[in-house]
Amino acid sequence: MQERIGNLGETPLAYRAIEGKGPGVVFLGGFHSDMTGSKAAYLAEWCAARGRAFLRFDYSGHGASGGRFEEGTIGAWTADAASALQALTTGPQILIGSSMGGWIALLLALRHPERVAGVIGIAPAPDFTEELMWAQFPPAVREEILREGSWTRPSAYGDAYPITRALIEDGRNHLILGGPIELDVPVRLLHGQDDPDVPWQHSLRIAERLTGQDVEIALIKDGDHRLSRPQDLSLLGRTLGALLGEDGA
Repeated sequence: MQERIGNLGETPLAYRAIEGKGPGVVFLGGFHSDMTGSKAAYLAEWCAARGRAFLRFDYSGHGASGGRFEEGTIGAWTADAASALQALTTGPQILIGSSMGGWIALLLALRHPERVAGVIGIAPAPDFTEELMWAQFPPAVREEILREGSWTRPSAYGDAYPITRALIEDGRNHLILGGPIELDVPVRLLHGQDDPDVPWQHSLRIAERLTGQDVEIALIKDGDHRLSRPQDLSLLGRTLGALLGEDGA
């Protein structure tokens, strides 16, 4: 099936879309990542092979999209995702969110339940700005963020990137683990127990907070944060196929 490549909005947001049957699939990438990664590429092939609609895109300041990464926030990137969902898809969608994308997927499902047929979180990281960043930063880093407005964080996955005061403060407006997560759609959480960035217990907390009963967790004992090995991608395909009633292999 032919993939449509384009830009959305004034920023603009770069996207790649495959037309097909519904429910469609939308991939939501992680913090400081883009839509060219192995999970997004695998899902594009998976959906194309089955004639299913698929959308992937870059948040503002990410990948091929416009804007500056350091000006982004959870609120802004969730708004990007909502714009893509509304403008580039029709009908209910399966939202697949990786790391930060898992947070954004849950926020989208809460705000647009009529457009969501299910959620798959891959090492989902809701509330990471507060719990996995701010709460764990040493005092000197917190002081620098408050004083200078940002701090440059080294990365094990590529270039260092800024953590801004705006990112931390805006993140507090979107925290969801402090109370019930009022969702009644199927949710599947995939998490590696060797994840150095988002502890696998994070997925247990999400499951506890979800009010719906159709929630399952798959723990991959030797899995890392990316979950991009062939066996991890195969698990993702089987998980998506089961939600859609298709062969996921």
